[in-house]
Amino acid sequence: MPAIPQPLRPDDDGGADASVSAALSGFEAGTATAADVLAAIGEARLLVPVVALLTESEVGEHGLRQEKESEMALPKLVGKDGREAVLAFTGAEAMRRWRADARPVQATAPQVCQAARHEDAAAVVVDVAGPVPFVIEGGMLQALATIEEARRDSSAVDRLVEALPGATVARLGDSPRRWWSRRRRG
Repeated sequence: MPAIPQPLRPDDDGGADASVSAALSGFEAGTATAADVLAAIGEARLLVPVVALLTESEVGEHGLRQEKESEMALPKLVGKDGREAVLAFTGAEAMRRWRADARPVQATAPQVCQAARHEDAAAVVVDVAGPVPFVIEGGMLQALATIEEARRDSSAVDRLVEALPGATVARLGDSPRRWWSRRRRG
């Protein structure tokens, strides 16, 4: 039986992180870069929506169709080009703008990006219904997903270096004279 995840922040009121909101507003105004947004998102809690998906229904005693069985599902956005994206939100209000019946699950940006990779999604779309939508894709999606994977498997970083031309990884070594090693591909 699947376990219900423990909240990252039990006292979370569902509000958007102020630094993320400021970075997104700055990005929209042209005074902040995508790197500024990613730095803010990387430190904040995001909300991932789950929605009920009807799997079986029946006709009740009053002759009306009613739910018999449902499952919780992670919805994905499908672009005009057919690529899929996992959705994440900076706060409960942004999620309600998209879909009022969605239920929030707290997650970090690396966790959301890892979920996107497991779902074979090409991107994570943050706040799809506003106030400022933001897309994480490509190498950044891979890098953030690898952060989460590396928490359980340190070889995940090596796989990232192999997959991304130009990636550099620095590690602390055992010897004080050689305190770091560097691996670069590309």
